Amino acid sequence: MSTLQEPAANVRLLDVGGLEPPEPMVRILDALDQLGPDERLRVLIDRDPLPLYQVLRRYGYDHRTTPQPDLRYEVLIWLVPDASTA
Repeated sequence: MSTLQEPAANVRLLDVGGLEPPEPMVRILDALDQLGPDERLRVLIDRDPLPLYQVLRRYGYDHRTTPQPDLRYEVLIWLVPDASTA
């Protein structure tokens, strides 16, 4: 379970707002490839990225999605320690 008190230095921000599919998914997956084991990816996106969630589970990531007041979504993604891929 992730905590809200994670150091800002360990969180990478990726804003994919305004991009048309599949560009947000492509950029998110590229960013995950570069993510360190102790880092989190904070994604700002215009829609709830439902197809992303299955991909994250498959590759051992967990996430927390929070709707924002500006009608966007914030998705915080992190690698689950010792997660095995299915």
